Amino acid sequence: MLSEFRAFVMKGNVIDLAVAVIMGGAFGAVVTSLVKDVFTPMLAAIVGAPDFSSMALQIGDSAILYGSFLNAVISFLLIAFAVFFFLVKPMNMMLERINRAEEVEAKATAEDIELLREIRDLLKAR
Repeated sequence: MLSEFRAFVMKGNVIDLAVAVIMGGAFGAVVTSLVKDVFTPMLAAIVGAPDFSSMALQIGDSAILYGSFLNAVISFLLIAFAVFFFLVKPMNMMLERINRAEEVEAKATAEDIELLREIRDLLKAR
C-alpha cells in the first residue's frame, strides 16, 4: 500500500498540479497586490472613494449592504483585467508567434518534399 501511494504521489500530473497550485497562490498574491495597491487607488482618484462598503439601503429595520457587493464586483473586474492583460494576452501573443513559425516550417517542408518528388521523377525518367 505504501508503494502504491508513493507511485501515485510521484506521477507527473500530481507533481504538476502541486506546482500549479503553488504558483497560482503566488501569482494570486501579485494580482491582489496590483489591484489593491495600484488599481484601487487609481479608481479612488477618479471616483473619489476607494471603499464603497459603507453604502447601504435602509428598509425598515433591515439594511441592504450593496456597497460590499459593489466592492466585490469592482475587485473581481480589476482582477480579471489584470489577469487578462498581464497573463492571457501575452500568452496568446506568444502562442500565435509559435503557431506562425510552425506553419512557415510546415509550408517550407512541403515545398522541400515537392522539390524532392520532382527530382525523384526526373531520375526515374532517365
